[in-house]
Amino acid sequence: MKRTEMREHIFRMVFSYEFNSDQEMPQQMQLYFEQLDQEPKEEDMAYIRDKALNVILKSEEIDEMLNEYVTGWKTSRMNKVDLSILRLAVYEMKYDEDVPVGVAINEAVELAKKYSGDEGPAFINGVLARLS
Repeated sequence: MKRTEMREHIFRMVFSYEFNSDQEMPQQMQLYFEQLDQEPKEEDMAYIRDKALNVILKSEEIDEMLNEYVTGWKTSRMNKVDLSILRLAVYEMKYDEDVPVGVAINEAVELAKKYSGDEGPAFINGVLARLS
C-alpha cells in the first residue's frame, strides 16, 4: 500500500476518534479494516493503527501548538475534518522523522481537497506554513 493511501486511512481513524471513546477505538479500528474492499497487509494495518494511535496520544500537545499559531481560531471551534487533518500533519512535521515537512503539508492539503470544504485547503496550508 502506498504512503498516501495509508495516510488517508490514518486520517479516517484520527477523525473517528472524535466520535468514539478510548475503549471503543480498538474495536472500531478492527471494524474499519474489515469493511475495506481489499484487506491491507498485516504490516500496513500495524503501521496505520500505530500511527493513528500516536497522533491521538499527542493530540493535546498538538492542539496546544495549533492554538498558539492560529490567529482567530481555537481548535475547539475548528471543524473536525480540518482538525483531524491538522493533527496528522503536525504529528508528521514534529514527531515523524521519516516524513519531510513539505510532504506533510502537501499531503494535508490534498486530504483537505478531498474531505474538507472549499476553504479547507487554504486554511490547512496557511496554518501549517506558520508552524513550519
